[in-house]
Amino acid sequence: MQNTSDTKVGVKDVLKHFWIALKPQRLAFYFTIFSFSISSIVSIIVPFIYKQFFDLLTSAEEKTSIKPELLKMILLVFIIHAIVWVLFRSAMVALNKLESRTMARIRQISFDYMIGHSYAFFSNNFTGSLVQRVGRFARSFERLYDMLVFQVIPLSIYAIGSITIVYLQEPFIAYIMMIWIFVIFIFNFFFQRWKLQFDVLATKADSATSAALSDSISNQNTIMSFAGFGKESRTFKDITIDQSDKQIRAWDLSVIKDAFQQGLMIVVEFAIFYYAINFWERNLLSIGTFVLIQVYIIGLANRLWDFGRIIRNVYESFADSKEMVEILETPYEVKDLPMAKELVVSEGKIEFKEISFAFNETRNVLSDVSLSIKPGEKIALIGPSGAGKSTMVRLLMRMYDLSSGKVEIDGQNIKEVFQDSLRKNISLVPQDPILFHRTLMENIRYGREEATDEEVVEAARLAHCDEFIDVLPLKYETYVGERGIKLSGGERQRVAIARAILKNAPILVLDEATSSLDSHSENLIQDALDKLMKGKTVIVIAHRLSTIRKMNRVVVIDQGKITEEGSHEELLSRENSLYKKLWELQAGGFLPEQT
Repeated sequence: MQNTSDTKVGVKDVLKHFWIALKPQRLAFYFTIFSFSISSIVSIIVPFIYKQFFDLLTSAEEKTSIKPELLKMILLVFIIHAIVWVLFRSAMVALNKLESRTMARIRQISFDYMIGHSYAFFSNNFTGSLVQRVGRFARSFERLYDMLVFQVIPLSIYAIGSITIVYLQEPFIAYIMMIWIFVIFIFNFFFQRWKLQFDVLATKADSATSAALSDSISNQNTIMSFAGFGKESRTFKDITIDQSDKQIRAWDLSVIKDAFQQGLMIVVEFAIFYYAINFWERNLLSIGTFVLIQVYIIGLANRLWDFGRIIRNVYESFADSKEMVEILETPYEVKDLPMAKELVVSEGKIEFKEISFAFNETRNVLSDVSLSIKPGEKIALIGPSGAGKSTMVRLLMRMYDLSSGKVEIDGQNIKEVFQDSLRKNISLVPQDPILFHRTLMENIRYGREEATDEEVVEAARLAHCDEFIDVLPLKYETYVGERGIKLSGGERQRVAIARAILKNAPILVLDEATSSLDSHSENLIQDALDKLMKGKTVIVIAHRLSTIRKMNRVVVIDQGKITEEGSHEELLSRENSLYKKLWELQAGGFLPEQT
């Protein structure tokens, strides 16, 4: 099965997905770029006006004669700053909306694509790690766009503009400035590229920490039951120390880079001022030009100091984005064909035709299995743990794609229909239902979103959910907790049954829907299940006698193949029957639990 790590992504891929999210607000994008560019250009022009201002001050013999010119200059500066103030503040308002909306779209795009991945994808990835990837991807856009408008654009314009103006005043000093900028750029570029490998390791270590934390919190009950606090604490400590070591190494490299850059700045600044003083001494530079160069050098030094951070943050942002873009660039394992159609279930006949399935080359699960289920027939799938029973159900719902063969419903190949239309026609009651951290009303209504409150309550009554819901203070508005943790296993299973009742799909799959119920609760629900199964094609992964005996046919699966078929009585009457051996081994009429 394909892994996201097999998908190679680069800067181009990250920028492509940023642009997809940004494109609906491209006018705001152009406006912010224009406004911040104008603001940066003004930061070059204004010092040049002040240069003329100081030259006029030092050269004039009578103060009254130059006053009008001086006032014109400061008025010009005032008008320029006023225009820039309007542009800048307008751009800030546009920027706030642009970044917020784009980040929302990034999260939505990430969610929409990620949630469409296959069952295998989520089996192979930690929930906490996936959640963190979405958040990092959105925050990376914010960080990159902020750097673009607040650092990259101002630095680029300031460097080009200041060098150009200084060159017109004194070319030699301009050459020193160009060499300085070139060395800083080349050093930072190659140093940060080399350092990226350590940033990526630190990012992956951070993801591993989040994944481990999520995994432990999700299994808190298991940790408590097995007194595993000490073991989990030690394991988590090893993971956090590993993250700390990798983060320290990345930060130490940044310190080395900053030390080199600061040392170079000190040397260059001294050299420029040394030559500027010599030129001024020989009357080659005016006071205004000297002040102009000083302003540019100080401004450039401050911006170049940020240049190292820009390179570092750019690489870190791309490293943070890379993990999510890998998911966005990973093709779906299970996807709708271009010419897919809606599934139309008129009878409910199901046929597995010579199907085979393997998770990988060494783990074959099903081999050339054929099974025909008549419309309205109720069958039980029986077999030892790992025989392939649950896999057959997942293949029917197309959670995986077959290695070979095909599955048909009323003569329609399920691979040629839309996945949503397939699953809308199948109701599944799993053995261990997981609920949303939402109200009971919302969890039951998930079976049919357009259902009225009255229909939800009726489905709950048929599933005997009302017995525990009516004693809750908020009744149907009670939140069930993450994964439904506030409810018992039996209560969660009844909610799952209520969902199936509400959905009322023509095909019903019960993965031992009463396994978490006590005998009293099971007796109450059996009537509801009998009504639910009427007129439907039913597949039951069963272990209880009460469930198996109600089936029209029992299908025994062993080592990925169907070994026996028949009614409960027929299979018990056969000699050397696996079903009979399993039955006799289990006291009280239970078969081995499945995985």
